[in-house]
Amino acid sequence: MRRAEYARLRAFMAVAEQGNFARAAGELRLSPSTLSQVIQDLEKELGSRLFHRTTRSVSLTEGGSRLLAKLKPAMAALDEALEEAQGADERPYGTVRLHIPHAALEQYLLPLLGEFHTNYPHIVLDISASDAPVNIVQEGFDVGVRLGEYLEPNMVASPLGGQMRQLAVASPAYIAKHGTPKEPADLQQHQCINWRWHQPGGYGLYEWEFIKEGHRVAVAVNGPLTVSHRYVGLAAALQGVGITMWNERMLAPYIKSGQLIPVLEDWSPQFPGWYVYYLKQPHSPAAVKILVRFLRERAPAMSETLPPGAHSLA
Repeated sequence: MRRAEYARLRAFMAVAEQGNFARAAGELRLSPSTLSQVIQDLEKELGSRLFHRTTRSVSLTEGGSRLLAKLKPAMAALDEALEEAQGADERPYGTVRLHIPHAALEQYLLPLLGEFHTNYPHIVLDISASDAPVNIVQEGFDVGVRLGEYLEPNMVASPLGGQMRQLAVASPAYIAKHGTPKEPADLQQHQCINWRWHQPGGYGLYEWEFIKEGHRVAVAVNGPLTVSHRYVGLAAALQGVGITMWNERMLAPYIKSGQLIPVLEDWSPQFPGWYVYYLKQPHSPAAVKILVRFLRERAPAMSETLPPGAHSLA
């Protein structure tokens, strides 16, 4: 089979399975107009219309349904043969595009880059570190990492480090001077360190979230400092500037040493932590599976350590 023919048939299967040109284009990393032209070329070559198209929907014609029924097992067998041939050489290869937030990057991937390259020297990692929420399919990524509560449907997801917990903390000097908040609403009367984060639609100030007995509260805090990096907020809290909020694991050394004191602990339950995920599809590239398996297997050990540089503020 020629490469162009394989690409056209793969494009046909993507549109048929997604039922949508835009989603299929994202999966294939093509523009919708390019994908439409590929399908038109295939239909011209076969001399048969494969899809019914309207402005709102895409559905298979009778001929398209017959082609899909025969093509799926054939393509599955071909993909399996290619994977076996690649595995026989024990040299998995390819480029994997990964989207990962900074916190997860520092915790789970930075300490493992050397080990991954040693084990898989022919796999190229194309890493985009950003806290901006993205649709990995539409943006052309193979793999993503994000918090469990924000996972998209139709994804294969594996937990990396168990549940997480956010804590509000302040220095003993701050507590002695300003007192301890008893309820989330009390934060309005305190000096808090704001965090500017990349949310859907652009940057905005993070509202501190608390839950107790099923009651959820979000507080827009105020204070003398706004930061875009959590380490800056941590440094400021250690110096008595105000109350900050962050992942309990990152704060643990400072809480243990007495440099920081948790507040509102009974309003701070655990929630789903980081997950590595990729699009659910019949045959994912071997390099994608290898990266996901590597992170899943190594994550527990990384969860017990602090990221590089985390001790520098102590």
